[in-house]
Amino acid sequence: MPKAAMLRFVVGPDGAIVPDLEGRLPGRGMWLSARADVLERAVRRGAFAKAARGAVHVPLDLRVRIEDGLRRRIRDLVGLARRSGQAVSGWDGVRDWMRAGKVGLLVEASDGSPAERDRLVGGRDLPLVAPLTAEILGGVFGRDRAVHVAVAPGRLAETIAADAARLAGLVAMAPGMPGATVAGAAAPGTAM
Repeated sequence: MPKAAMLRFVVGPDGAIVPDLEGRLPGRGMWLSARADVLERAVRRGAFAKAARGAVHVPLDLRVRIEDGLRRRIRDLVGLARRSGQAVSGWDGVRDWMRAGKVGLLVEASDGSPAERDRLVGGRDLPLVAPLTAEILGGVFGRDRAVHVAVAPGRLAETIAADAARLAGLVAMAPGMPGATVAGAAAPGTAM
């Protein structure tokens, strides 16, 4: 599987399993598909200890830590896109960018109206993700809420889409968790 569809883990100095969401921490990496069922199976079967060839501590809230880390990372990447002029929010701004062909990725609020989203997209075939709430997206743009965000084509849009797909793989399989959706992108695989 491509690394963008997987999660990397390393063993921290204290022997605890640490998610390496950016893939930059030192140490021998252990890779899993970005799916809740794969993660839970790895924890249950002791796969981290086997891969590390020794005793490790797996935090009880590992999946929650990963989900929170991915949401923070996506928020920060959208903020970087905004500060660099590669993102715009709001119905009118997004619609103008779509008409000009400047949209590489639509980031929609996970708690936004699907009908409004469909009305905005208007049948266009655009990659679309919905990993964050309107309140979190609004905070990036200095507003109370932002439901529609367009990101220009390029590396930032690709990274946001990949992280949203990893998050969707974890959340979609987790019972009782609010959903993160990804459209126009392949779902993470099941290999371990």
